Amino acid sequence: MTTLDRPPVAAPASTAGAIAGATTGAPAGAASPRPETRVRLGGVTPEDVFTVVGAAVGSLALNWMLYERVLPFSGVFGFLVCWYVLFLAGYVTLGQLQWGRLMVRDRLVSVLAWSSGLLVVALIGDQVYYVADRGWDAAQHLNFFTESMERTGPLNPITSGGALNAIVGSLEQLGMATLFAVPLGIAAAVFMSEVGGRMARPVRTLVEAMTALPSIVAGLFILGIFIITFGFDKSGFAASLALTVMMMPIVTRAAEVVIRLVPGTLREASYALGGSQWRTVWNVVLPTARPGLMTAVVLGMARGVGETSPVLLTSGFTSQFNADPFHEHQVSLPLYIWNYVKQPYPDMIARAFAAGLTLMVVVLILFVTARVIGGRKPGELTRGQKRRIDRAARRAEADARAARPSGTVQPAVARTSSTPAHPTVPLPGNS
Repeated sequence: MTTLDRPPVAAPASTAGAIAGATTGAPAGAASPRPETRVRLGGVTPEDVFTVVGAAVGSLALNWMLYERVLPFSGVFGFLVCWYVLFLAGYVTLGQLQWGRLMVRDRLVSVLAWSSGLLVVALIGDQVYYVADRGWDAAQHLNFFTESMERTGPLNPITSGGALNAIVGSLEQLGMATLFAVPLGIAAAVFMSEVGGRMARPVRTLVEAMTALPSIVAGLFILGIFIITFGFDKSGFAASLALTVMMMPIVTRAAEVVIRLVPGTLREASYALGGSQWRTVWNVVLPTARPGLMTAVVLGMARGVGETSPVLLTSGFTSQFNADPFHEHQVSLPLYIWNYVKQPYPDMIARAFAAGLTLMVVVLILFVTARVIGGRKPGELTRGQKRRIDRAARRAEADARAARPSGTVQPAVARTSSTPAHPTVPLPGNS
């Protein structure tokens, strides 16, 4: 809630005299100045609630009458769209009866923002509920997470078989793709934003073109170069290369934007202290942009974890458990879903939806982990760095005590085991 302090109220004559007497040493009077009050800006009033509810109920009734009695329309989607349009029109009409023109525009924008956010949350919740409802029959059994489909057929019960091979394959392929794409993407972003030169523009154009690259083209590229030309077999490693092609431009574009947001004064301070360009980038720019870089990594992982077509062309499909991504076929969760959801057996379809629910959980875990790792503020020390600083301080204190002659008065040594209130980024050139 935004607050605003009112100016202090002028004190009466007796109060002013009491204050003046207090400053001069005279006894103060009985009166005292009134305390400052806060004015609350924004918030939701009963009129706002009643206006929204009235517009929603009235537009629903009018929309139902038009759909059912007057117009030859049908369908749930059209009903909801018309209801929303009538709701906005009714809200503007009711607002004009009680507010000014500027206030009506402000409230209308607020309603549009809130309704758009609620719509997005509702759509996501509906998707999660639908996948969880269809796949709960298979996901509630432990064998789904501990067994593969090697010895399970289409007519076997739901208590047999699982997606362990697909879970392991997805984690290995996504991990290797992240290991390849993140260093390359951040290095390309540093080149475009810090180094520059004549090659910066062509590289940026190529990265922007690769951002809109269809996923199947990345699969065809790895299939033609890595598998057909060089003669390697389809494997999880080949699938990770295809995912790398998809993830690298996303990481590069997001990382470049984040690095450009680092204040130029930090670079100038590093150069003024004698730091070279690569020391400035390594010790100042990248630590400052760490939270944004983690967001770039998350965006790249989100792009690669759900890809099906490049994995289909490069990894092959197998129902057996294969933890070696460099040899033989290896299945992943998207490929597992694509293969089993199109079969005419209810248990197979349930397994596919359970794999989709598992994929959502894996993505959620990856996102939370990335945010926790990159959630520290720029310059904030880790626990290991704090412990090293404490050990160095204790060692220096012990050395100073040992070097001091006996009989001298020991000076007070101020040492704390915690970091300063405002930690700074390590200066370039310091070891």
